[in-house]
Amino acid sequence: MAGQWTLLLAAFLLPGFLLSEAAKIMTVSSSLGGSHYLLLDRVSQILQDHGHNVTMFLHIEEFLIPDFEKRNISYKVISWLPSEDHRKEFKKLFDFFVTEALLGRETPDNFFKLMVQLGIQCSDLLKRGDIMDSLKNENFDLIFIEAFDFCSFLVAEKLGKPFVAILPTQFNTLDLGLPSPVSYVPVFHSLLTDHIDFWGRLKNLLKFFGVSMKQWQVQSIFDNTIKEHFPEGPRPVLSHLLRKAELWFVNSDFALEFARPLLPNTVYVGGLMVRPVKPVPQEFENFIAKFGDSGFVLVALGSIVSIYQSQEVLREMNSAFAHLSQGVKWKCNSSYWSKDVKLSANVKIMDWLPQNDLLAHPRIRLFVTHGGLNSIMEAIQHGVPMVGIPVLGEQTENLIRVEAKKFGVSIQLKQIRAETLALKEVIEDKRYKSAAVAASIIRCSHPLTLAQRLVGWIDHILQTGGAAHLKPHGLRQPWHEQYMLDVFLFLLVVTLRTLWLCGKLVGMVARWLCGARKLKKA
Repeated sequence: MAGQWTLLLAAFLLPGFLLSEAAKIMTVSSSLGGSHYLLLDRVSQILQDHGHNVTMFLHIEEFLIPDFEKRNISYKVISWLPSEDHRKEFKKLFDFFVTEALLGRETPDNFFKLMVQLGIQCSDLLKRGDIMDSLKNENFDLIFIEAFDFCSFLVAEKLGKPFVAILPTQFNTLDLGLPSPVSYVPVFHSLLTDHIDFWGRLKNLLKFFGVSMKQWQVQSIFDNTIKEHFPEGPRPVLSHLLRKAELWFVNSDFALEFARPLLPNTVYVGGLMVRPVKPVPQEFENFIAKFGDSGFVLVALGSIVSIYQSQEVLREMNSAFAHLSQGVKWKCNSSYWSKDVKLSANVKIMDWLPQNDLLAHPRIRLFVTHGGLNSIMEAIQHGVPMVGIPVLGEQTENLIRVEAKKFGVSIQLKQIRAETLALKEVIEDKRYKSAAVAASIIRCSHPLTLAQRLVGWIDHILQTGGAAHLKPHGLRQPWHEQYMLDVFLFLLVVTLRTLWLCGKLVGMVARWLCGARKLKKA
């Protein structure tokens, strides 16, 4: 068996060794920073470490990527900033969007306004001849884009280079052309699992039409940008660009995602943020040791919540932690902590903590998370049960999968009370821990590491000149052909025509019989 895995590994990695020289690859990070940037940073670092020449094209905003200058990176960075007016408007809209979400008032309208501003920024970027000419002169072999910001697709198309994309969220936030039977593949925001009864399937179907309309509305925001910066003849269509990607990497894993149909050019790479475990600093060990075998709880609600903190939520969470026998290490911006809230004796808040290393600690008992995919995949890697508090976007959908797989529970932000935060339930019920360990085994038993999978597929398409052999012709078919509507219409017309002819024939026979009877009587 070991020999078979060795042959498989060699066969997969050999194309990379056969490449005559390192490729020039540009990674394009989303304008939203935070976890989106961290994911592309990790991708860039992996590709650079495996011999490619990587340049990240990055929109740097201090409030989204704090302390960027202090980061230790080995790849090249080309940064840009929109005009001052656009930056102020984007900051205002982003603050409003996050604040409303923390108050439980996230609406599609707020999201559309944010995307409109991203479209304006994209137009601003494509007008910048100095930047675009500089990128063209680099003559990259491949562009690696993060798919949340549609401007990345337009930059790749403007440069005329092949590109691959990574989806930082769950499936169905974008139409990648994947087969998605609504009978068992839950639509985004449907809040369903893959076990769907009749009413669930009806809801899923209706949600499918609703989500398709919202996707069209969001993509149409960039229509003016496309008309302004691309000539009329070969003008791209954003929905077509999504399917033009040579490969789609997805930031998830079979251990979390419901089983569903995939295309050959779709590759799971969930868990890229998980790094080799290092010993935690001594000050952390000293704190953990105070609680002995009771262990500790890790709390990290993501970069956004660390900046935009709700005092009421902090107060309720602090009260819930006070009833635990475990210690609590809480990643929380101390400068925003209200002086009116007295910190519980077993709680220690910190501006930064080594999340991956703490999740691997033998005395960890629970992870309280916002439900971001990067954090969930780290918890799965180390077999840690979770309590999820979704805040933004796809986090609710992520935590539905956590609950369905039974290695955690989810609590809505506006429902958080000291008595409803089910911490003791998840810590004391060993079934959650068992399910988390089972998910970890699924996650860790892949024959290739995530870095090998990522680099292996990139090297494969560089050597073969693209991934045309991995993409079915259906991705280029018109929608009416793909869904066989023209065939169904033809069959319907033939059937109706046949029924009409049969009706005519029956009428003729009936009239002939009636005429024959009348003649007989006469």
